[in-house]
Amino acid sequence: MEERNRGGGGCCPPMDLMRSEPMQLVQLIIPVESAHLTVDYLGQLGFIQFKDLNADKSPFQRTYATQIKRCGEMARKLRFFKDQMVKAGLSLPARSTTGTDISLDDLEIKLGELEAELVEINANSDKLLRSYNELVEYKLVLQKAAEFFHSAQASAVAQQRESASNQSGQESLETPLLSEQETVTDPSKQVKLGFISGLVPREKSMAFERIIFRATRGNVFLRQAVVEEPVTDPVSGEKVEKNVFVVFFSGEKAKSKILKISDAFGANRYPFTEDLAKQAQAITEVSGRLTELKTTIDAGLLHRGNLLQSIGEQFEKWNLLVRKEKSIYHTLNMLSFDVTKKCLVAEGWSPIFAAKQIQDALQRATHDSSSQVGAIFRVLHTREAPPTYFQTNKVTSAFQEIVDAYGVAKYQEANPGVFTIVTFPFLFAVMFGDWGHGICLLVSTLYLIFREKKYSSQKLGDIMEMTFGGRYVILLMSLFSIYTGLIYNEFFSVPFELFGRSAYACRDASCSEATSVGLIKVRDTYPFGVDPVWHGTRSELPFLNSLKMKMSILLGVAQMNLGVILSFCNARFFRNSINIWCQFIPEMIFLNGLFGYLSVLIIIKWWTGSQADLYHVMIYMFLSPTDDLGDNQLFPGQKTAQLVLLLLALVAVPWMLIPKPFLLKAQHEVCTMFSLLFPHYFSSHIQSFFISFTIWNIFFFRDTMAMVTLPFKTQKSHCWLIQIKIPTVMKSSSSVKFLCISLYTP
Repeated sequence: MEERNRGGGGCCPPMDLMRSEPMQLVQLIIPVESAHLTVDYLGQLGFIQFKDLNADKSPFQRTYATQIKRCGEMARKLRFFKDQMVKAGLSLPARSTTGTDISLDDLEIKLGELEAELVEINANSDKLLRSYNELVEYKLVLQKAAEFFHSAQASAVAQQRESASNQSGQESLETPLLSEQETVTDPSKQVKLGFISGLVPREKSMAFERIIFRATRGNVFLRQAVVEEPVTDPVSGEKVEKNVFVVFFSGEKAKSKILKISDAFGANRYPFTEDLAKQAQAITEVSGRLTELKTTIDAGLLHRGNLLQSIGEQFEKWNLLVRKEKSIYHTLNMLSFDVTKKCLVAEGWSPIFAAKQIQDALQRATHDSSSQVGAIFRVLHTREAPPTYFQTNKVTSAFQEIVDAYGVAKYQEANPGVFTIVTFPFLFAVMFGDWGHGICLLVSTLYLIFREKKYSSQKLGDIMEMTFGGRYVILLMSLFSIYTGLIYNEFFSVPFELFGRSAYACRDASCSEATSVGLIKVRDTYPFGVDPVWHGTRSELPFLNSLKMKMSILLGVAQMNLGVILSFCNARFFRNSINIWCQFIPEMIFLNGLFGYLSVLIIIKWWTGSQADLYHVMIYMFLSPTDDLGDNQLFPGQKTAQLVLLLLALVAVPWMLIPKPFLLKAQHEVCTMFSLLFPHYFSSHIQSFFISFTIWNIFFFRDTMAMVTLPFKTQKSHCWLIQIKIPTVMKSSSSVKFLCISLYTP
């Protein structure tokens, strides 16, 4: 146990990231008057994870539910301010540079006053804008409707002149008899015409006209005029294309129908007079009122902008304060009162190395809160499983998050994040593989690193924030991409002779196409990377595909072996002999007996230049293990070696599946007394283990057997097994998440 606490043991060297920090369960007894400040200081320290001691209570039954509700209300007001600033086109500063510290109570009062003032300004502004838009529409109606009446009067004058000229001459057959007598002088018998004017949306104008015509059976006269520019609707506040209309009608029934139809079509009606003098006077009055309203609205918007600007300068500071206070009260709700109701009792997990810092924070909180009684710090002994905590920095944190996305290591297990720092960017570079693109990626990443102080204090977008957070991951990706790009000899897909001339040359002067035929080897092998002569040849694609896919097998098998070796380190660290004999050894035999052997064949084929068909070798190793290999033999005694490896792999399968569950069951039967005390826990634990163990082995066999066809299929991502298949194992069941180390992937 002492060896574990030092973070070493097993075959893994002691280091900060190799194994999680040793944890201890601590109990804090805090006076009520210093509880708030104590939790604040501990939160800033960040070295304690509190346990919920009030899990049986609902959120509304807890002590500080009222304070949390207040914080939620203040957060709502801050969201309202943020929405208003976004609508006004104001950007939020990254940090508040002005203002003094403010208490939560004062902030609550200030936010209430600001919200009331802003709501009042918005209400007045909406009323003024609606009045302004109504006056704009009214002015359009006055202008367009006046044109109707002017044209009607001009037409009437022309008809009167034509009638007078006809009467001054000789009477014709078309001249009506008794024309003067037909004039009706009785007011009760005169037909009274009324009219309604307004604006209707242009897209509804034709339907509006048809409905009115049908509703009144054609006893109306409707004129429309197009408004050239879109106008702001007073109700919706949106820009709408509209037409000015004037409907002439006779009778109250027709008027009632027209009013209902205009309301149904969203038409805005405005009064209009036939008197030309009153029309001119109305236009003048409307223009004056528009000018006054415009001035008033601009002044209101300026005042609103200044208010939002002052809020924006303090927004991040206030938002941080509200969120911090809400977190503090949420943590206080996890604490329980002692019997005297004068102290709060807290329990939580903390790293052993942070005990002194926690005690210093408790003393500082007691002093700053002027409490007469100090907080008590005690270490509790428990058999509970501690949480996993890794100390990371700005470089290693991104890699640790990549590992945690697939599964978090158990307490004191070997941490794959250490190896991910190298393997993840390297495997990316194996697929990326272009040193020209790698240089571009390197330059952009160095720019982010050199300006990290500036960007770390700014509020970045989602994509930019993710890129900036992984800047050191991208840095290593770019460096490894330059390395693998030099191996592939690709600079934006163009080869270069950086390490000397090609090893191949044209055989004679008659060789006309040196990139396809007639080449002979005249020099030593190209010293580094792919010979540039391969690019552009007919055999380029088969050669490079074979190279990259075989290299993917070597990398995949190496990484899977690393994961299995880590499982051995864990088993030795925890002194678990069952995992060593019934898991590690058969897994190594099965994995290397088949695919380690395949990797050796690949290396031998490269070394000797043999034309052996590895597909034939691996397939017939299972189908016909006793047949002669013929031209596919790569070394003496290969047939015997394959028989031995195949038998070992077959033996390893039941070795992995059968002994371990029954040995563990026997161990649990030894603890019969504890199983009687906690029957539900032990029965469910054994059942869960059998299920998870079976699932784990199924996926292990499936994903290792999938590598049989890997060298003979063209894949876009040459490391598809490592980056796609193995994470599937980790995500398949929550019950096997603790086994993520045994088959490690980033």
